[in-house]
Formats: sequence, structure tokens, C-alpha cells
Amino acid sequence: MSRHHEHAQIDWDDQGRPHSRQYDDVYFAKEEGLDETLYVFIEQNQLRQRFSALAAHDCLVIGETGFGTGMNFFCAWQLFAELAHPEARLHFVSVEKYPLTRDDLARAMQLWPHLAAYTQPLLAQYVAIHPGFQQFSLDGGRVTLTLMIGDALEQLPQLDARIDAWFLDGFAPAKNPDMWTPELFTQLARLSHPGTTLGTFTTTGWVRRSLIDAGFTMKKVPGLGKKWEVMHGLFTGTPAPLPAPWYARPAALPGPRQALVIGAGLAGSATAASLAARGWQVSVLERHDGAAREASGNPQGVLYLKLSAHGTALSQMILAGFGYTRRWLERLQRGHDWDGCGVLQLAFDDKEAARQGKLAEAFDSSLLHVLAREQAEALAGVALPAGGLFYPEGGWVHPPALCQAQLNHPRITLLSHANVLELRKADGLWQAWDGERLLASAPLMVLAGAAEVRSFAACAELALKRIRGQITRLPASEASRALRTVVCAEGYVAPPRGDEHTLGASFDFHSQSTTPTAAEHQSNLALLGEISPDLAARLGAAELDPAQLEGRAAFRCTSPDYLPIVGPLADAQGFAEAYAVLGKDARQVPQLECPWLEGLYVNSGHGSRGLITAPLCGELIAAWVSGEPLPVPRAVAEACHPNRFALRRLIRGK
Repeated sequence: MSRHHEHAQIDWDDQGRPHSRQYDDVYFAKEEGLDETLYVFIEQNQLRQRFSALAAHDCLVIGETGFGTGMNFFCAWQLFAELAHPEARLHFVSVEKYPLTRDDLARAMQLWPHLAAYTQPLLAQYVAIHPGFQQFSLDGGRVTLTLMIGDALEQLPQLDARIDAWFLDGFAPAKNPDMWTPELFTQLARLSHPGTTLGTFTTTGWVRRSLIDAGFTMKKVPGLGKKWEVMHGLFTGTPAPLPAPWYARPAALPGPRQALVIGAGLAGSATAASLAARGWQVSVLERHDGAAREASGNPQGVLYLKLSAHGTALSQMILAGFGYTRRWLERLQRGHDWDGCGVLQLAFDDKEAARQGKLAEAFDSSLLHVLAREQAEALAGVALPAGGLFYPEGGWVHPPALCQAQLNHPRITLLSHANVLELRKADGLWQAWDGERLLASAPLMVLAGAAEVRSFAACAELALKRIRGQITRLPASEASRALRTVVCAEGYVAPPRGDEHTLGASFDFHSQSTTPTAAEHQSNLALLGEISPDLAARLGAAELDPAQLEGRAAFRCTSPDYLPIVGPLADAQGFAEAYAVLGKDARQVPQLECPWLEGLYVNSGHGSRGLITAPLCGELIAAWVSGEPLPVPRAVAEACHPNRFALRRLIRGK
């Protein structure tokens, strides 16, 4: 599959309305665009009644083919905001092959000034819209939009969701025959459940017959304006088969929405934020005196995308996570908490240059593009030994600011100096104990304490390792302030935050100490010399005494396949017994329910890319817990699942 994506090619008529060049068709009817949306999609799916009937914490999930200008989404959101219980949620999932550019989207939104309360929040977050799953949290997390960028027939098969109402939209079948196919209708059926409704503006005979074949009971109803008739449908077919039991969703938790999160770094803070947005009261237990005191406490972390040209699970996770984090950062103070100054990865040898060339062919230039040395130097503001690959939407982040922003929620309580040494389960509640002291208890517990999670029996088998990293803090000079972008080779250096640059980071697989050493400051200075001798001179690096330099050391926590470990935990012994047959025949799928440790989840293993993967993985945990659409493709969620290690051990007969 190509990960190049084209934006919508749009012409605007004299009344400022958009027309697609790709499909030679209008986005919406000239006179009655909004009325048509309300009639075809809102009325035919009975959304007024259904929004009004939602109880606290209920979530209605709408699926759509063809996001276009977002008009259907804005109309649904407006109605939801007016009619639904203040603690109900809306999750809108939409697929779009040709997303609008930000300028075109802003221009289309001017047509509906009365919807500004809904269009403007999306526009403010409309950055890093790259292929695959792109999740948006709106209205304090009460409304979630999951955009799937790409062809509907490539994206929908990857979706794990239970859709309650379908907006079967998109350009007309005559203009866009590639989308309106039996394969599409099969996917709509797979994602539906008895009671799922569907509205569509087309009554084309073969569309109607194909929807009936897929399991929908269809009915024509009188149309509106120039459309004589439209259709609505109800799914009455057989629900889709479930995934393998070890990757199936655990049952929803009974009892109050109360959760404990162990660890207040990037993973824990993000998890707490995503749960709080869904109505959970969350206590975050942190053994230090505050949030982000370990690996998440560095002064500057880099939004660095380590991608593969082959569309691996890790690459898909990174593209989705990068977009989600970038949208979060728009809420923080630019220049102090983060800066979207771009990231330049130097082509420091022929092998790296060849790798970068492959990436430039595989991805859109809005995500990354190759720069010759002169262009790279002009952009970076300092002399460089080579050109390289530039990520214009990348930059640096002050991780503690992101953690603080995520923890700043009325439903989140941070309990510091809470050193959890043992977990116990009693009366359906997970208890966190520090020796003889019960710290807190709740039906849901998420372990987000990096490699420390292995000290709990439930995580003892997880393949996590710690790698020490040390950063060096260098006082900025007048001359070094010329650096305008993050530059990476074997290490990285960032433009100054306040009065200092961050330089790093070492990799040490053996030391267990968090005390910075002069030797590693020395090796970081050597990395700086490789990145830019010019910048090293501007910083007076040759005169610096490594023993006098400031810095910090902490542990990255990584897994053997470099994917995070995120999801529900199972009982290791029970798992081995239930699925022992896999040791003899790996193709077996025993229909035995997974022995879940009910209400226990993990979010760990983010390595050196926690800024990119941890915030989205908070959403992934919340989706697992609440039964909502997963924010990543099903295969990616499975590739990150804690059960993957136990499964591999059984199959390899270990």
C-alpha cells in the first residue's frame, strides 16, 4: 500500500462552495446542503431520539464513509451537544481518501458561521493529518473523532469498533464506483450489531440489493429537494465473529468508574487523562514527590519519527501517535513547553542516505523530505557536515509540561510519595499496598511505571528491559541561539529552551545508576562534534569541563520488538493451561475465554519514543476499558498486546 496521500483537489464556485476535481462532483447540494445532512443522516438514523436517550457515560458511535468537509460531523456534534446528557459521549469514525488541506477546510467552514463552536475546535487541531488512523479529542474529550486517512476498502477492514449508526456518504456511485462495492457493504455489516441503523442519499438499485445481501433491511423514504427518495436501513444480519480469545475484549467492568494509575510519567499521565475524559475518577500513584521525575523529566524531548518504508505495525503506531501528540501540543505554550521547529535527521553516511531516500519515496513530503546540505544549513542556521531528512511538523517538547497538562483535570488526583510495592485483589477491587499501608483501591488499575511494572507478579513475564540514557544541559551562547531546528545523528541537539540547549542521549545497557557521569557528558560532547562542529564551536564545547556540566540520567524502558506493551493483562498460569494446544499446532484457536485479570491493564515499553506513543496509548487503554473504537488498526493493537509474549512462548514450546 502507498502511504503517499493526496489532498483533495478543490475548485470553488462563485458562491464559495467546493467542487472535487478528483470526482468531478460537488461536496454538498447548493441550496440544501445542511438540510440534506439533517434529513438523510440525522433523521434516518433517529439521532435526535437516540442522543436524548443516552444516559451518563453512554457512548454513541457513528461511522461514516467520506468525511469531506466535515459537515455531517459538525451537524451531528451540534445536535449531540444540544440534546445529550452532559456526561454522555459521542465517538465519530470517518474514512477519507483525499483529506482537505487546512486552508481548504477553513474556507469550507466559512459557509457555516452558525457552526463555529464546532468547526473552530477541529480547525485548531487540524495538523499532522497523515495516512492511517488519526484521533482527535474535542470538547474536553467528550467528543472523539477518529479519521481514517486512505481508501475505505483499505481502512475499514483494520477498524475494531461497534458502530451504532452509519452515514453512508461519499461522492455519488456514478462518480465514485470504486467505493460503492459489495466489499464495502460487507465491512459495514462486520462493524454493525443488531439495531445498527444506516442512512444514505442514494437509492440506486444495486446499492440497495447489495446492502440487503450484507444483512441490512432497507427501506426507501420520500426525499428532500431535488432527491426524490433516500434510504434508511437496519442491520438484521448475523454479527461478525470475534477475534482470537487472547485478543478479544475483556467484559466491561461492573461498579463505579474509579481507577488507579501507577506512575505519573508520560504513559501514566496520558492514561489518566484519557480515562478522566470518559468519566472515570482517577487516582495517580507516584513514588516520587511529583509527576515526570524519571525518564519523562528531561528538559527537552524530541518528536522523532523512526519510520519504516514497509508500513510495519510500529510505523503505523508512530504515524498515528505523532498526529495525536501534535494535536495535544497545540494546547500548550509554544516556545516554553514545546516548539514545532522541525527535526532534521542527518544523512551521516551512505547507508543512512539510502534509508532516507526510501522513506522519502514512501511518505508524503508534508511529513518528511530530503534536503541537500545547503538547504539543511539554511534551515538549521548552523553549518552541518551533510544534508538529511527533514520532518517539518516535528520539534521538541518539555515532557513535564505535557504530563502536568494531562494531569490537570478535575477528575484526576495525584498521590505523591505513594510507593506501590504490592497489588492485591479483594471484593472486586484492586488494592495498592506499600508494605502494611493500603494506599488506594479501585475496580480498574493501570500499571504505567515503565520497567518497574515487572516487580508485580502479573507483569513478571513481560519482556521489558531498561537502557540508561544521560542528557547534557549546555548553557546557550549568543552564537548558539542561531540553531533553529532539532538536529539528530547518533545523538541530538535542540534549539535553546530558555537559556540552555539539551544534548543527548547516551545508551548504556549495563549501569543501573541515575547519577550523571563526566564520561557520558564527554561522549555527548563527542556526539555534538559529529552533528555540527560549527555548533560545537559556537557553544565553546572544547573549553567545557565534563565534570562541571549539568545533566540527568534516567532509564528508557523497551521491549524486544520495540513496540509498546499496552492492554489488558491475563493470568500467566491460566493462559498457559487454557491454550496449551498451541504448542502442538499453532493454527488452533481454542474457543476458551482468556483468563483475564479483570480490571488490570498495562501501558509500558515506550522506549525513547514515549512522546509519540504514550499519549495515543492512553487512548488505547481507555478504548479497551470502555468498549470504544480502537484508535489504531486492530493488527497494531494486537502487535502491542501484552499477551503477545505468552503466545509466542507457547507456540515456540518454551
